[in-house]
Amino acid sequence: MQTARFHIGQIVRHRMFPFRGVIFDVDPEFDNTEEWYQSIPEEVRPRKDQPYYHLFAENAETEYIAYVSEQNLLPDDSAAPIRHPQVPEIFDGPVDGIYRLKSEHRN
Repeated sequence: MQTARFHIGQIVRHRMFPFRGVIFDVDPEFDNTEEWYQSIPEEVRPRKDQPYYHLFAENAETEYIAYVSEQNLLPDDSAAPIRHPQVPEIFDGPVDGIYRLKSEHRN
């Protein structure tokens, strides 16, 4: 198992697809259904033995929740806010391109 490269509150973008989002949770390795995993075309299917990130995501048309492998994420340096409606429920910011968990959501 490897250490997560990205952190909660960080804005990231997908390496291959046109969407970006803010990380709100991290799994140390794949923790979704086998059906979900098998639905990814084999030629682009990521490894299971890496961190997976839960994102409040957006693309040009909509907002949604995404589950993305670390190998498919890059830092998003635009510093533009994420418009997903759940972001203000959990986070403050962004400040300098990073969201901060609201105090009631910190462990």
